[in-house]
Amino acid sequence: MTADVTAMGARITAMRPEHAGQVLAIYQLGIDEGDATFETAAPDWRGFDAAKLPRHRLVALDEDDRVLGWAAVAAVSSRGAYAGVVEHSLYVGPDARGRGVGLALLTALLASTEAAGIWTVQSGIFPENTASLALHEKAGFRVVGTRRRVGLHHGRWRDVILVERRSRNID
Repeated sequence: MTADVTAMGARITAMRPEHAGQVLAIYQLGIDEGDATFETAAPDWRGFDAAKLPRHRLVALDEDDRVLGWAAVAAVSSRGAYAGVVEHSLYVGPDARGRGVGLALLTALLASTEAAGIWTVQSGIFPENTASLALHEKAGFRVVGTRRRVGLHHGRWRDVILVERRSRNID
């Protein structure tokens, strides 16, 4: 899958093992900023690879094949009733933010999941991550609710806003 990100002159393509170092570096930058995830360190590639569904991993590349951002999904459950429900992650490097890379990645990811029959894409977002909340709203996600003080993060309780987007192909 490839698409153009006009504002960046970048392209969205499948994530490959050769992208691992840059993908994990962008992930760690997001972790270090403190409002992206409860994680405190990016996994190694083996752990990342095992956790994410292979068919729905994308990167945005610039003209020099440098990774600008990435998106991927993980199954939320092994139970058959939830076979079409995934949780996604999306990270954009600091130098590429505000240029349409996140929306291009999310749009491509949604196209990929819909084509595979996935009916719900969800994510948990810290309320302080207003850029991510705005991006998801723009991409058609709805707020399901707020999970109050759902987890400890660096010694303080954090809320998480649960967002989801239901496939337009499912009634």
